[in-house]
Amino acid sequence: MAVYQTRGFHRFARKAKISAVDLLDAIDRAQCGLIDADLGGGLIKHRIARPGQGKRGGHLGIVAYRTGSLAVFVFASSKNELENIGADDLADLRLLAKGWLDSAATVARDLETGVLIEAAP
Repeated sequence: MAVYQTRGFHRFARKAKISAVDLLDAIDRAQCGLIDADLGGGLIKHRIARPGQGKRGGHLGIVAYRTGSLAVFVFASSKNELENIGADDLADLRLLAKGWLDSAATVARDLETGVLIEAAP
């Protein structure tokens, strides 16, 4: 399964000390059906543990996700900063997700241009 992150998500993860291993663990949980919410349009909401504190005090992650094939961490925030995403922002994220989930060529282009970064340990 291919796991990527956007540049913006990568910046957030680096500052929050979220490792690639943490991201891959989150996707492993999603593969087992353990997600926090299905947001529709190929998006899931997933809690990501804060190092040393667990998921309860962790971060909110939005992932473009297709079981067994692709996961793209699109958005993140600290749980205490943003609990819900507005309808307009969610619609924009669904459009992004559709592009990646429907086209391997779009994923390849975005990898080449640096829009996406592989989440590798």
